[in-house]
Amino acid sequence: MSTPTRWVHHLRINLALHQLQDGAGHPLLLLHGLGERTPAQVPGYASAWPGPVWGLDFTGHGDSDIPSGGGYTAEVLMGDADAALAEIGPSTVLGRGLGAYVALLIAGARPHMVHGVVLCDGPGIAGGGTGPSSTMLVGVADGDALAPPDPFALAELARDVRPADYAAAFARQASTLSELTTPLTVCARWRPPWLEAVASEPGVAEGSIEDALASYAAS
Repeated sequence: MSTPTRWVHHLRINLALHQLQDGAGHPLLLLHGLGERTPAQVPGYASAWPGPVWGLDFTGHGDSDIPSGGGYTAEVLMGDADAALAEIGPSTVLGRGLGAYVALLIAGARPHMVHGVVLCDGPGIAGGGTGPSSTMLVGVADGDALAPPDPFALAELARDVRPADYAAAFARQASTLSELTTPLTVCARWRPPWLEAVASEPGVAEGSIEDALASYAAS
């Protein structure tokens, strides 16, 4: 990727944080879907964003490090996002698929660092449902985990449990502690139970990606 990259650290992982655009105003942080990476340029739906645009490659994705033996959870990726926000400062966060769920978690965990969240469709949005499934040991052939996306990430995060009440608690935390009237905007059409629960919470708006970004950029 030819875009400027900063390296931030979470646990023992080096995370790639790509700057896609410079500009005035607070940053926009893009969180990609399961198996994806930061796009090479600012997506069309974010082209009107006036400030800097950054994209984070999650652990095991893109240019970020791949841990040995897996151990992925959405909460680990929330730590990745937390490290990125510590580097670039308070930001609006747009998440696709898996990135949307991580964006919700970081909005509730760090409401003072998140200036609005946009939740969008993308790979990994459903996760593993609302409760644990049967135990499954994930095996990866020798050499399979040498290049991203890490097969362990694909297998483990696709089965990540997302109870609706757990997700709603993070939405409630964000709405209670954010300075914004509507700190969360749901733009996804596909809505698994966790996202339905979030959309029904007070302080959560629904609309297009472009309108949500315009609102957060102006506020």
